[in-house]
Amino acid sequence: MSRIVVIYQSKYGATKKYAEWLAEELSCDLIETKKAAIKDVEKYDVIILGGGIYATGIAGISFLRKHHDRLKKKKIIVFAVGASPYDETAMVALKKRNFKKECSHLPCFYCRGAWNEEIMSWKDRTLCNLLKKAVAKKDPATYEPWETALMQAIGSNYDWTDKENIKPIIEYACLKGD
Repeated sequence: MSRIVVIYQSKYGATKKYAEWLAEELSCDLIETKKAAIKDVEKYDVIILGGGIYATGIAGISFLRKHHDRLKKKKIIVFAVGASPYDETAMVALKKRNFKKECSHLPCFYCRGAWNEEIMSWKDRTLCNLLKKAVAKKDPATYEPWETALMQAIGSNYDWTDKENIKPIIEYACLKGD
């Protein structure tokens, strides 16, 4: 049986929740990315990295880039957590932005997270409100899915996390020969 580890970087808790669910379902180890030492991580056969999406970047992906040479023979899976509903066009852009050269072949799964302005940092809340003002100038009929979600979420709290979202990650992690 493969040794599996879930490493994650979570700012507001949704990614941590998914990482904990994965670790529980896979009976595997769980490590925060900032506490992950490459000498420990490279002992695993399967590495699942989860990170929130901030300004089109996946938190923690730099760990994989930095240690690519030491991890390239491992099965690596990435999951990204964001507040928007799943959108294929957005996923293509996310992969293009985050999966450069050595990481371009890695699978990336999407899990919808949460929205809670009360716990956001002042900076994040301010950036979201500036973004809302820019989006509000557009015709709502032309909104992209993330823009619709943003306009609906501002001023409210939502938790879209769902344990069902980890099923494809678990299936992929358990595939033999991949």
